[in-house]
Amino acid sequence: MNILTFDIEEWYIEKHFHSGGEEKYRQYDGYLSQILDLLDERNMKGTFFCVGGLGREFPGVVKRIADRGHEVGCHSDVHTWLNKMTREECLADTRMAVDSLEQVIGKKVKSYRAPAFSIGASNKWAFEVLAECGIERDASIFPAVRDFGGFAEFGQKTPAIIRYNGIELKEFPICTAKLMGKEIAYSGGGYFRFFPLWYVKKEMASADYSMTYFHIGDLVPESRGLMTKEKYEEYFKEPGTLKARYTRYLKASIGKKTAFDKLKKLVCAKDFVNLEQASFQIDWSKAPIVNL
Repeated sequence: MNILTFDIEEWYIEKHFHSGGEEKYRQYDGYLSQILDLLDERNMKGTFFCVGGLGREFPGVVKRIADRGHEVGCHSDVHTWLNKMTREECLADTRMAVDSLEQVIGKKVKSYRAPAFSIGASNKWAFEVLAECGIERDASIFPAVRDFGGFAEFGQKTPAIIRYNGIELKEFPICTAKLMGKEIAYSGGGYFRFFPLWYVKKEMASADYSMTYFHIGDLVPESRGLMTKEKYEEYFKEPGTLKARYTRYLKASIGKKTAFDKLKKLVCAKDFVNLEQASFQIDWSKAPIVNL
């Protein structure tokens, strides 16, 4: 089972953290159109995790995705990482995001992904928040150690049922592979841009489950310069040291020139389903249970 997902925040981030230029909006629109056309050609559906701010400020982007038959999931409201929030802030953020998206698509939002996979052992209360907001399927778990946290203690790399304080959620974690003794992701973000396509396809072929995650910003060939210290700290909610900003710049820039071509080749080589379709295909009575 190969699951196709996209994290959609670029228009909102462009407006609030960059120039807000119409040229960038048109560029993102163009890449989105190519993705939607490609999926139509392949008769495949994806899950597009959208920030709630898009529903309010760029509703046409969300509507285009929904009108083509794809699942619209929630990717927080303004792309603040959940481990930077209190429980109360997270609840308000999620309620606002879900409501904003539902107002556009006219149906219930049931799937969620936290920005930067920012649910871990220290803020597992977030699962209660998601359930309270009507979320049934989550794809926020990065089941390994990573620079920005991860949840290595989760213990599952395939779909599982989370039980926590009386609530249940269906969890679709990021898939990982072992490389040089470390568990690494390979099927999305900077990992997908870094690894050659043959390696990604090999790992996907060897597993019964894979979860992809792509960003339109990853597919635009050119890279931005370093963020200013002020913008970095406003966005990432952490000290904007030169080292931190340069590290973020390198991670955001690697492999961008070939990323869109790699994505197209992958989508043409593999069959994919979205999160909603995958959930219907799974026998959840046999899925592992993770008690948190």
